[in-house]
Amino acid sequence: MNITKQQIDALNAVVKVAISKEDYQEKVDNILKDYRKQANIPGFRKGQVPIGLIKKQYGKAVLVDEVNKLLQDNLNKYLTEEKLDVLGNPLPKQQDNFDWDNEVLDFEFELGLAPNFDVQLKSKKAITHYKIVADKKMIDEQVDRIRKQYGKLVSKTEIGANDEVTGVFKNEAEEIENKTTIELDKIKSKKSINALVGKKVGDSISLSTKGLFKEDYLLSSSLGIDREKAEKLNIDVTFTIEEINEREAAELNQELFDKLFGKDNVKSEKELKEKIKEDSEKQFEQQADQKLLNDVTEKLIDDTKFDLPAEFLIKWIQLSGENPLTDDQAKEEYDKSEKGLRYQLIEGKIIKENDLQVQLEELKEFAKGFIKSQMAQYGHLDPKEEELENVANRVLGNQDEVKRLSEQLMSQKLLDLFKEKANLKVKEVSYDNFVKEVYG
Repeated sequence: MNITKQQIDALNAVVKVAISKEDYQEKVDNILKDYRKQANIPGFRKGQVPIGLIKKQYGKAVLVDEVNKLLQDNLNKYLTEEKLDVLGNPLPKQQDNFDWDNEVLDFEFELGLAPNFDVQLKSKKAITHYKIVADKKMIDEQVDRIRKQYGKLVSKTEIGANDEVTGVFKNEAEEIENKTTIELDKIKSKKSINALVGKKVGDSISLSTKGLFKEDYLLSSSLGIDREKAEKLNIDVTFTIEEINEREAAELNQELFDKLFGKDNVKSEKELKEKIKEDSEKQFEQQADQKLLNDVTEKLIDDTKFDLPAEFLIKWIQLSGENPLTDDQAKEEYDKSEKGLRYQLIEGKIIKENDLQVQLEELKEFAKGFIKSQMAQYGHLDPKEEELENVANRVLGNQDEVKRLSEQLMSQKLLDLFKEKANLKVKEVSYDNFVKEVYG
């Protein structure tokens, strides 16, 4: 067998594979002999069918199968040994009137090659790295929410401005009938608040759905309909009152602190606020980090210039799916995926140049951290090491989970690298201002 490469240009090449009879004939003959031993053909005893008849019936199919195996194995081996960084997969060139009886079988494959380029992590223009702080207003609001959440309900006969009201929303035309509890301080419409205040159990009020709540998602849950329908809704609904309650705020005492954070972990209102600040900013850090990762990614794509073997990749996309695509469809798919492919190449180069690796032990520790945070959400704040080890081993026994966690850990390693080497400027903001700046 002879394999050679013809370089077309920096991004395209053709690999030629010449397979002679000695490369496959012995294997083909052995397979046909095995076929002969097992063949059941009328008029012949089992194992006594003439080999010529076996070759006539099965010879071509066995030949094609064995040659394709040789091609696949040796082409992959050649690409690895030659360290050719290919994009997509080799594409066989169409050969008209190919003759499988030739002494030498010649095949050609088109290759799309990855470009050579340099990556500069330190851009000329600094990228904003947000540090989100929990300000006094946010902390005080969180304390109020905690006191309200853990407070007790006091039944009332008449609705006040800060009460919780249970009742049924109804609109026959839209087939809406849903029992729910609404908090008046979450209603946006002043007209609706005025209509509700002073009403009693058994009263019915007509409310407009347009701009009813401060948060849009509350409308769909209150009416018992999907969000897409709720977003388009502009109707009047009847609300019939069944129950009125005032939520009496809980006292900030040791009993509440222990319920929230475990025994004696928090011992005063000051420590409560410090804990809220710490926990909030830890959550904010994840959002700020994701924003930074997105911004650095976009900057790297914009600043790192290189060409791709676009014509080859379009052809590969066109032919590699279950159903072949038209030229226009393949071009459209390429346009959609080009940016992602560019970053994939950039990221691969960064990982290689900075020797970023995911080791099994650190993956296990990463999995334990993830499991511990999940447990904390369900109130299990102090799991034993043995418990974490057992759960982590089960998780890492699933290859899909290993892949997912490995990708997350590598993203964290890349983020740490960007924080160390990219040109960043830290900007301290409140969460509200972060949302305004980032999301508009």
